[in-house]
Amino acid sequence: MATQAIGILETKGLIALVQGTDAMLKSANVEVAGPMTGVGSALVSVTIRGDVAAVKSAIETGADSASQFGEVVSAHVIARPHEDTETVIPHSKPAAKRAAAK
Repeated sequence: MATQAIGILETKGLIALVQGTDAMLKSANVEVAGPMTGVGSALVSVTIRGDVAAVKSAIETGADSASQFGEVVSAHVIARPHEDTETVIPHSKPAAKRAAAK
């Protein structure tokens, strides 16, 4: 999947983030860019990537879902991020590579 956009969802509390992430992945053709990141003071965030429309839709759905279980601190989409932005985004191995590594 070519990265045309990234989205970041930040919540206060892990349960809200897990619920929001689940809703995002079910609602649009997006993938999680890396592991959940603990910011501190109960703030946690997740980054997704995909095409612009899918990321916008997923972030909106994820923020709505997460707000039912906790506080959404931030929900943001960056369309067509600069290639150097990749240096600060958490990365994870694609699912196929993780399965092969086991």
